Amino acid sequence: MFETNLVVVGNVLTAPEWRRTTTQNQLVTNFRIASTARRYDRETGRWVDGDSLRVRVTAWRRLAEGVASSITVGDPVVVYGRIYTRDWVDDDNKHRIAYEMEAFAIGHDLARGRSRFYRTKALPNSVIEDAETDAFVRGELTEPLGDEENPIEFGEGLPDEQEPAFLEVVAGTTDDTTEAGEEEPAEETRRVRRTTRREPVAA
Repeated sequence: MFETNLVVVGNVLTAPEWRRTTTQNQLVTNFRIASTARRYDRETGRWVDGDSLRVRVTAWRRLAEGVASSITVGDPVVVYGRIYTRDWVDDDNKHRIAYEMEAFAIGHDLARGRSRFYRTKALPNSVIEDAETDAFVRGELTEPLGDEENPIEFGEGLPDEQEPAFLEVVAGTTDDTTEAGEEEPAEETRRVRRTTRREPVAA
């Protein structure tokens, strides 16, 4: 009846894994994220770890492609999505429960580093080829993909260039040399400082 949508800020625990559903043959990636609270301990005068949340995140379609090529273990990320529990009975007739989060949006936590956005180029349609808990997404059985069948890997589709300059300043120059006998300029040439204007990216 109601969906529980929330934002989780944490670190990637496992590398994104490509899978496909066995009934509808849909592409999906999943990885685990850990979010740990920090609190100040007055007795020791230090910050210590508090309660933590570990949850499995799934991403579909274009979001899955972006995750597979941009996210790796240890990355600080911000994940927005729908969280729910999945219940089932295993082969030993034991009741089990797992927490899953279906992501709507995922990005790097820029409070802890820098990133740069590259628009996704359309990829051709791909046909791709277990832990028991990870075998199901939305309750549907999935199969892991072989390395040679992954439609996109970490770093693919990103330009090969050096770390981008986040502030580009163009400064005017003055010629301080004068020929013998020439008078000094009446006014000192001003240096002009300009920043490159960046146009907004259309949504």
